[in-house]
Amino acid sequence: MEIIDSRLKLTFYLMTLSIFILVGGLYFCQIYQGDKYIRLAHSNRLRMIRSPAPRGEIFDRNGVPLAINDTTFNIMGYPLDLNTPEKLEHLSKILKRHGIPITVPDLEKTIKQQRIAPYRVMKIVPNLTMPQMAELVADYEFPRELFPLSVWRRTYPAGSTAANILGYVSEISEEELKTRTEDGYVGGDLIGKSGIERSYETFLRGQPGQEALEVDARGRKVRILDSTPAIKGEDVHLTLDMGAQKLAVELLRGHKGALVAMDVKTGAVFAMASSPVYDNNPLTWGVSGREWNAMMNNADRPMLDRAIAGVYPPASTFKAFMSIAALEENAITTSTMISCRGGLRFGSHLFKCWKHSGHGSLNVLGALQHSCDVFYYQVGLRVGIDRLIKWGRKFHLGEPTGLDIPGESGGNIAGPEWKMRRFKTAWVNGDTVNYSIGQGYMLMTPLQIARVYAAIANGGKLVTPHLNQKGYKTPEDIGITPAKLAIVQKGLDYVVSRGTGSRAGRFGVRVAGKTGTAQNSHGDDHALFAGYAPADDPKFVAVAVIEAGKHGSSVAAPIVGEMLAHLLSH
Repeated sequence: MEIIDSRLKLTFYLMTLSIFILVGGLYFCQIYQGDKYIRLAHSNRLRMIRSPAPRGEIFDRNGVPLAINDTTFNIMGYPLDLNTPEKLEHLSKILKRHGIPITVPDLEKTIKQQRIAPYRVMKIVPNLTMPQMAELVADYEFPRELFPLSVWRRTYPAGSTAANILGYVSEISEEELKTRTEDGYVGGDLIGKSGIERSYETFLRGQPGQEALEVDARGRKVRILDSTPAIKGEDVHLTLDMGAQKLAVELLRGHKGALVAMDVKTGAVFAMASSPVYDNNPLTWGVSGREWNAMMNNADRPMLDRAIAGVYPPASTFKAFMSIAALEENAITTSTMISCRGGLRFGSHLFKCWKHSGHGSLNVLGALQHSCDVFYYQVGLRVGIDRLIKWGRKFHLGEPTGLDIPGESGGNIAGPEWKMRRFKTAWVNGDTVNYSIGQGYMLMTPLQIARVYAAIANGGKLVTPHLNQKGYKTPEDIGITPAKLAIVQKGLDYVVSRGTGSRAGRFGVRVAGKTGTAQNSHGDDHALFAGYAPADDPKFVAVAVIEAGKHGSSVAAPIVGEMLAHLLSH
């Protein structure tokens, strides 16, 4: 009996303790933490739907739309409604039945990337057309927990014509999301990846909207409790002229290279083409990993913007710069005559002129007109590399020009310090000889060359190239003596009117400029021409670089001449 009484007492004590624990738990949940759980219960019937803002649109200088928004639909849902492989398999089956090839792994990846909280709505399937969405909603097997949301899709009417300038938008990556969460981005948002879209992301993106919904136990919408409309991003108006841009792309067709044209006084870019081209629309809508790798590994490198990231020896287009440096440093005058017999022997090496029979005795005007290499070999030695580097710094060679899109190369100004740092060897006079005709270690982008020639055309002021109409910056005065600059301008006029660049002047406008043929270790020489027009009252500058084009006089010069004629006539 004592054993039974002990067991009864123990049972009684345990039951009493359990009741106290239960009562304490109820007190803790219902009274002490009551407000908290009331809020949680309230949240359980609330759903917050975030609607992306329409992106600001992009236009050319004449109002031609370059980047616009088309209405599409996203299928939205909650993680808890798709938390089993069976549900995902069912959804994938329905999508495939309606011609939307999305697999279970695709759905799992999408949900994983966006999952922050179980009751937060997320994008399950993006960019569906109205017919596609209507078919899905009409399908009796379509999960009623999912619902359509009207959104926008970025479209580029100009396609490949201006892809290198506009860039494209795409879903924010996991790496970007880690650094941009504080800016209000969430998984599935679109973000500018390159070009204008990336540079002006802050202005273009807008502010997303939000709806607070009351839902039933199945997560279905009962009513809208509150809503904040999305605010469209700011529009961006470019200096680009689509007529000129289309012509630039057409002139480069069949070539690898670049063509740049801009205002000599303001730096406003009217055309900036790179060839071969690529279409930015598929990149925004989504390409497979295989398609992306094919684009990136393409030997022609269509996604390389050769206008700002392609670096080339400036070749004989550099002789205009050399003339300014030599005249300013008083190494030569217009009376200085230098004899060319087809080459200059320096040590054991013979540096040849392009004209093997020689040009005879020339001054700076004749040397520019006939592009005499021997003249500039000797001029370079007279000036010396240190003073040439000094003038290179004045023109900001070896630096990006400041164009308002990413990816610009600074080129290479070279020089003794650079060579010692790079090759651990000293600079020699032979390097200066090569440097003097824009060969050797000197590398420039087509845009950098255009900037130098704009300064020559406008009286010695270095402009900042820009694509946004609001991007103008006051030009920097380099400090070139007007009388000495006039000598170089006259020589460049002679190049086209009576010298090697005559084919640039066959389009009804008076062009001044300089040809160039750059050595290419990978094949035929590159063809270059830099010029401006009208020669007596410059308004526009243009530069063409044609990879493996062989001769600047026959290939690049007419391209620049036609572009300048178009700009002046339109």
